[in-house]
Amino acid sequence: MSYLDNIRTFVRVYELGSMSAAGRDLRISPAVTSSRISQLEEHLSVRLFQRTTRSLTPTEQGKAFYNGAKEVLESVENAEAQVVNITENPKGSLYVAAPLGVGRRLIAPLVPEFLKVYPEVRLRLRLTDRKVDLTTEGLDLAFFLGQPEDSNLRIRKIADVERVLCASPDYITRHGHPTSGDDLLGGKHECLNLRFPGASEFQWRLMTATGAKRFRVDGRYESDDGDVLTDWALGGHGIAMKPVFEVADHLKAKSLIAVARQTPPEPIQMACLFTHRRMQDPKTRLFMEFVIDRVSATIHAAEQAAQLPRYVE
Repeated sequence: MSYLDNIRTFVRVYELGSMSAAGRDLRISPAVTSSRISQLEEHLSVRLFQRTTRSLTPTEQGKAFYNGAKEVLESVENAEAQVVNITENPKGSLYVAAPLGVGRRLIAPLVPEFLKVYPEVRLRLRLTDRKVDLTTEGLDLAFFLGQPEDSNLRIRKIADVERVLCASPDYITRHGHPTSGDDLLGGKHECLNLRFPGASEFQWRLMTATGAKRFRVDGRYESDDGDVLTDWALGGHGIAMKPVFEVADHLKAKSLIAVARQTPPEPIQMACLFTHRRMQDPKTRLFMEFVIDRVSATIHAAEQAAQLPRYVE
């Protein structure tokens, strides 16, 4: 087994915090993963991880070795890029993260087309509505909705995404049709909320006659999966704030109805995050450009197809 393979395995175990997760990611068995770590520890004469039946924690030596190991792998990738016409024939694994709705509807459908053009690329797509950390999770690109918190990362804007407050016809029949954000306050309506880690309250940022305003909404339903909110809204359980492209078909079919159109949600930015070093890898650059060109057109087409009623003056 090559020393470089052992280093690569160590880096993925460190970043994912699990032997089994790293093995799945690298497509090797847990036994091979453990063996590679043991070989590396024997070579270095140190323990890189403290192992128990329930946890795996890097030692101080492991933490120190990680930074250098990461640099080794990046140096190898950069060296390969110098001697291979990688722009014409990119190779290797590309790690990409995206929110569930964005990933399922916009990113995932493009992956087969990209891999058909670049067959020697392995694309690892991770979908989650939680915030991700590019550095610790070993990601090349992360698509997201909103504003990034880490100013050290590079950002490429894709589009301003229109959003809508929507509910099922059954819900509106039973609870009434709210016309503005004020109608959502005071427990008058069941608001379906997307839970982010660390969020202490739910606020919907809506556009009013005097500009954007935060409305503190409440409801018994919350989830960290945006698609669950859509299902609840379709089931008549409340009002959801959704990107239009995610619910365009439901709006067109009238299975969801746009509400509170006097105060529509403020559009949200869709963009992708990357580090300067990652963007030096041409396959990362190629995938980003490939996605941006197609996603912006798809979003615009979905917003047109939704046929939203005009704002009520």
